Amino acid sequence: MTHDDHAVAPVVLLSGPPGAGKSTVARLVADAVAPSVHLHTDDFYHAIRQGYVAPFLPESRRQNETVMKVIAACAFTYAAGGYHVVADGVVGPWFAGPFRDEAAARSIPLHYVVLLPDLDTTLARAVARGPDALTDPGPVRLMHEQFADLGPYARHALDSTGLTPARTAEAVRRGIAEGRFLLPPGAEAAPAAPPTTGPGPARPR
Repeated sequence: MTHDDHAVAPVVLLSGPPGAGKSTVARLVADAVAPSVHLHTDDFYHAIRQGYVAPFLPESRRQNETVMKVIAACAFTYAAGGYHVVADGVVGPWFAGPFRDEAAARSIPLHYVVLLPDLDTTLARAVARGPDALTDPGPVRLMHEQFADLGPYARHALDSTGLTPARTAEAVRRGIAEGRFLLPPGAEAAPAAPPTTGPGPARPR
């Protein structure tokens, strides 16, 4: 696909617990279309120089809500300019509001995908990551549990256990094409936010 100054493009919000493979899959999905943008939510947390709160702590909620609004505005501004946007991060349904609001205001399609491999796979992948990532099994296990019950968002889950990143990206693209992951404005209500909400990196750079 080529850039069209008058076209808008969809936003794909790729979520799931730490270790689900979101960033790798997001890059593959973004690289399959043009023009495209990959937004990594950790980068928005790394921009906080003073006053940063680890985003899996209960007292981080106001910070996390602000960061989600910033990411949503950024994603949909790119999309309004014709860029296919893939944003990845630990974004539970309880944080989908800013994205849905932007989608409704701009009449831009929003696809919400939750990568959800089984717990053993998630833990193995998470603890093997680099120092800038969350590798502590405790918070990883907690966040996996939070995604285990998605309620009305269950159809947005993709079990990637045993799938390579390429196969997972293929499944994501296929689901998007079929409309499986489309999140209509004003659709089902989000589940209540858990005590800890979990998006973002282990610590800022």
